[in-house]
Amino acid sequence: MISQLSGWTKKHSLVVYFVLTFLITWILILPLALSAQDLLHFRISEYWHFLGALGPIGAAFIVTAIANGNAGISEFLGRMVRWKVGIVWFVVSAFSPFALFLLSVLILRIFGNSWPDFGKLMSGEYATLAWIGGSLLSAIAYGVGEEAGWRGFALPRLQQGRSALWATFILSVFWAIWHIPMFFYRFEFGIGQAVGFFIGLLAGAIWLTFLYNSTGGSTLMVTLWHTSWNLVNIFGLVVSVEVVSIMSAMVMVAAIIIVIVARPAQLSRYGKHTI
Repeated sequence: MISQLSGWTKKHSLVVYFVLTFLITWILILPLALSAQDLLHFRISEYWHFLGALGPIGAAFIVTAIANGNAGISEFLGRMVRWKVGIVWFVVSAFSPFALFLLSVLILRIFGNSWPDFGKLMSGEYATLAWIGGSLLSAIAYGVGEEAGWRGFALPRLQQGRSALWATFILSVFWAIWHIPMFFYRFEFGIGQAVGFFIGLLAGAIWLTFLYNSTGGSTLMVTLWHTSWNLVNIFGLVVSVEVVSIMSAMVMVAAIIIVIVARPAQLSRYGKHTI
């Protein structure tokens, strides 16, 4: 029975993974979505949001354990801590979002905009341990939780027999659908916003595929980038929405350059990482 379950799960690993990811995340954040729509008799703290990050990583562990056992878990964890990728890739992974933020500030300043109001971070609701702690927890939780699943589990399997670009597009569709409950409490929902959200998500996914493949399948590197990006966006949206918009635009430009230069087949000059 166990061997049959293992074999079936291994054969249908991606289907099982996406179903479990959606179920875990959506069940965990359902109370927050209901609370935001005033469908509960009590309020749920917005910090409940970080629990949604358990979906991608939790599903990845469950499917890997059933389908591949201890050897699979060992390989999975090994990519989560793979740090020997070269100093350049480490710097790019950990610090490029901060560099993009500074560059965006300079671009806006050159075109006559005022400096971002960093003073907002030192006053009001933002200068509290609860807000700072909650922001850090959310950034780290989703950086680790999402990347362990999206890139650490799904991407290398999607890249088997597919071009890296097509695999990335498929992953982006599931990634976007996974966010749907969050539109009820975290994002403004509308056709225009949804289209823009997906385009930005796809551009970010192309960049992350490039980073993942270029580092030999290091989940740690994409986790560092995603976490840094989350931090920059959380604090950046407080001081200047325009700066965050410029950052997103630059990621879109980078995605186009990657597709042209690194080619759709691999989205990297180092080949694509598959499992």
